[in-house]
Amino acid sequence: MRPLRNPVIQAVLARLLAGWMRFCIATIRWTHVNTDLPESVWSKGGGVVCAFWHSRIALSPASWPLARAQPVKGLISLSPDGQFIARAMALLGFPAVRGSSANKDKGGAAKGGSQALRDGLRQLRVGALALTPDGPRGPARTMGEGLPLLARLSGAPVLFIGLSCKPAIRLNSWDRALVPLPFGRGAIVWDLADYPEGTDPAEVARLWAARLTAVEAEADALVGLERI
Repeated sequence: MRPLRNPVIQAVLARLLAGWMRFCIATIRWTHVNTDLPESVWSKGGGVVCAFWHSRIALSPASWPLARAQPVKGLISLSPDGQFIARAMALLGFPAVRGSSANKDKGGAAKGGSQALRDGLRQLRVGALALTPDGPRGPARTMGEGLPLLARLSGAPVLFIGLSCKPAIRLNSWDRALVPLPFGRGAIVWDLADYPEGTDPAEVARLWAARLTAVEAEADALVGLERI
């Protein structure tokens, strides 16, 4: 049995991961760029989609101030690894909507995708929905039509979040996930978009993927992290 399929081991490791993330995020010296964009969204309230690439999940809680921003849930896959991540994020105050945003087939429904879409739209009526448009299996920094579809159906704006830190550990995973280390430098870079009416979702996905990669690359440059 894989360790993450054991609920007891999973719960213990999720608590350890959540504690590590909380400690690192608190001790990193953060630089924020274009903060007027999220501040305007937070002050207005209502639904908003938050997107960052899968490799930066461990940094994502640093971007969302729970005390003044909309309540947020994260769209996390139904896999055992996803359950582990969902447990850790819930301990940090970010409960999950289970499913996948990686809707790359014509029907637009990956495993759990239809239910996740419904639950995501429901969440966007009251607050924020955070997702990784290249998750849960990649390819890295490739966006399917799930995010544009959510934005079009909900009418919610989309916040692109570029996250980085140094020093950090890169895991040998498909996305080369970044795990923060404490007392380093961090950066959060923002961009904001609305769904362009009359545009094909596939074309929107291509354009938005470039914008999301751009803010992540800017965050990496600010802390001096080598791009992979």
